[in-house]
Amino acid sequence: MRLDDERMSDNVEKRSGGGMRKLGIGGGIGGIIIIVLALFLKQDPAQLMQAVQQVQGPGGEEQSEQLTATNASAIEKFSSKVLASTEDVWDQQFRSMNMTYEKPKMVLFTDGTTSGCGSAESAMGPFYCPADNKVYLDVAFFDELEQRFGVKGEFAKAYVIAHEVGHHVQNLLGISRKVQAMRSRLSEKEYNKLSVKLELQADFLAGFWANHADKMRNILVAGDIESGLNAASAVGDDKLQQAGTGHVVPDAFTHGTSEQRMYWFKKGYDSGDLSQGDTGLGLK
Repeated sequence: MRLDDERMSDNVEKRSGGGMRKLGIGGGIGGIIIIVLALFLKQDPAQLMQAVQQVQGPGGEEQSEQLTATNASAIEKFSSKVLASTEDVWDQQFRSMNMTYEKPKMVLFTDGTTSGCGSAESAMGPFYCPADNKVYLDVAFFDELEQRFGVKGEFAKAYVIAHEVGHHVQNLLGISRKVQAMRSRLSEKEYNKLSVKLELQADFLAGFWANHADKMRNILVAGDIESGLNAASAVGDDKLQQAGTGHVVPDAFTHGTSEQRMYWFKKGYDSGDLSQGDTGLGLK
């Protein structure tokens, strides 16, 4: 990616010293880990999530500061620049819909921190919290993405951030609230299907961002989209379940298969058209 000359976002907070805390369950890529663990232990994923949220003790005193060019590591600068790019793209898109884009904050933390959705822990991976409109990310996840899943390339990391920002866009458009309102009326199996649709739409929105970001600033280089597709494939429910338990349980899917995730990311990138991002929940 060509980001050397791009600006950093003013909406990134850097936290440190929080230590281990209770786990936060968000709508992010890392949430699949709990599902895989539940299947491995032959437990109800929802019950395991509730139990996991209670097991971590309080962390130490946490320090917080705005991320700047002087206090940021290379990967933190990269993450901030990707967020800035999403801000530019979605600000333009919302203006075209006669709406105002409310920029999300991004919190970069180590090990654990607190969020408006409860406490967060790095093992859960990146997630978006609609209660405080923030993306939570331990950048060490990017090392896991490469070492555990074999996904390389800068754009794979950008895809992760753009996917979580996609959840913010869904929140602003009222899509997330519509899905959440249906939760109490549905069985776990039925709600999982809605969750898949929500996640696949976030993949579409990540691809849509890539299309428009490249048109605006020419940031993509050869191999970037393939890197994004590899990331989408690596975190498919079927692939993670197979790796974690040796078998696949479609009724427990919450994010979509590898093929589905690649398809919707690619559709967003190829079309650059919001009207084509309706995974069954509506969009534009």
